[in-house]
Amino acid sequence: MTSRSLRSVALSIILAWGWKRAGIALLAGAVSSLAMAPFNAWPVLFITFPVVVWLIDGAAAGKMRGIPAAAMAGWWFGFGYFVPGLYWIGYAFLVDAQTFAWLLPAAICGLPAYLALFTAVGFALARLLWTKDASRIFALAASLTIGEWLRGHVLTGFPWNAFGYALTEPLALAQSASLVGLWGLTFITVAIFASPAVLIDGRSRTQRPWLAPALALVLLVVMGTYGMARLSRTPTQLVANVKLRIMQPNLSQDTRFNYSAKADVMSRYLALSDRATGPQNSGVGAANILIWPESAFPFFLSREPDAMAQIANLLPKGTVLVTGAVRPPDAPLGARITQAYNSIYVIDHDGSILSTYDKLHLVPFGEYLPFQSFMEKIGFQQLTKVHGGFIPGTRRKPMDIPGAPRMLPLICYEAVFPDDITTRNDRPGWIVNLTNDGWFGISTGPYQHLQQSRVRAIEEGLPLVRAANTGISVVVDPVGRLIARLDLGVEGVLDSGLPAAISPTVYSKIGDIPAAMFVALAIIFAVRRRTPVRH
Repeated sequence: MTSRSLRSVALSIILAWGWKRAGIALLAGAVSSLAMAPFNAWPVLFITFPVVVWLIDGAAAGKMRGIPAAAMAGWWFGFGYFVPGLYWIGYAFLVDAQTFAWLLPAAICGLPAYLALFTAVGFALARLLWTKDASRIFALAASLTIGEWLRGHVLTGFPWNAFGYALTEPLALAQSASLVGLWGLTFITVAIFASPAVLIDGRSRTQRPWLAPALALVLLVVMGTYGMARLSRTPTQLVANVKLRIMQPNLSQDTRFNYSAKADVMSRYLALSDRATGPQNSGVGAANILIWPESAFPFFLSREPDAMAQIANLLPKGTVLVTGAVRPPDAPLGARITQAYNSIYVIDHDGSILSTYDKLHLVPFGEYLPFQSFMEKIGFQQLTKVHGGFIPGTRRKPMDIPGAPRMLPLICYEAVFPDDITTRNDRPGWIVNLTNDGWFGISTGPYQHLQQSRVRAIEEGLPLVRAANTGISVVVDPVGRLIARLDLGVEGVLDSGLPAAISPTVYSKIGDIPAAMFVALAIIFAVRRRTPVRH
């Protein structure tokens, strides 16, 4: 594309108004979603993020310095981004279609409409800081990073598909997460991909319009070079005498929550866990840590002595089971259970429970309802149908595992929150993520979940072991390599050694300080460019 034709396209976007402007923003957001897993087509952002810059340029014609117009464009961009990126959430409402199918439109459109408010905030703040020269790229990067951070924290947060994940594939690019974390990557992502917008600037606005995209390409090369060097000098090393077996049952959701299927579920788990996978592996006896996924049972495991006895009979001496389970609160036997915990148990070979972890970061509308008692009175219930909702745990800490390094437990989407990985003062040897992505069928959701979980391993320099009901179950080394994998929708077992942790990363030591510095410096720079120098 020639510079003249690029300016013509940019001018048509800048001058667009009304529904045409909304449509451009919506389309740009939808195309941007292709940058996320499983497509990882991040070069499309070189097209869509300049469109964002030109939309905010064009907002200047609106009232109140163009801030409402920019916010509206941001909402449409966010809505376009989140609908195709999160459509798979609708699958969960079809598991019990008779009860929840009527909520499908609200799930597919309502959540994106809410999340788009944070993109609108980012656009509005960018317009407030906007300049006429190339420094507006930094204003946009800072503002969208703030908007994304807020999305990851407000009302318990939902940082799914944050823009920074675009630069986590190929693996070499993802290594920068060990330095700056997800929010630092988000700032860098916006700055890099928005930079071509400056090419339309005349010399009166920007003296060297080519400089910004040129520096962006240099930064991409530097990130890739750093990543390749880090990968080459960090080979995968295994912890001695630790053998893992991950069981992926691929059970349908209606089976997993049906108490009458108790016997079938247990027999399937036991047979699959003890399945021989070759002449060198005769079954569960080849492993000393057996791992089952989140909420594995359609019953309260600790209140089913026969199930505990079956587990004890399965486990040879020296082997422990790490499993998800719904845990009732402490109460006398026979007492009515009105709430429960979503938990992880560590169970010894004699059937004794060595330790438990209760999920802290619960899923709104999936594990609990806002204003739970009132919502239940008027007929609403969350997807898991636990009366009274799940109870959040009180503390996350590493769990002791006999014969292995201590592990940090994460249940389901806890793995997408960088702030949930607190290892600075009590560093574990590995992360275990038990999940049940079976709610979302064969869709893009499980691939996105895996991508985001893997970034936690890179940020912290810790191996990650992921057991998922329907997949994708993996063993990830501390720089993000997938050293073992069971694909989506497959029944099977995954045998692997446990990768060893590496030295604490920069990010694990100082957290989001680099990201905060990027944002602060960018805002200061933009404000200084807006403020005329007085002599």
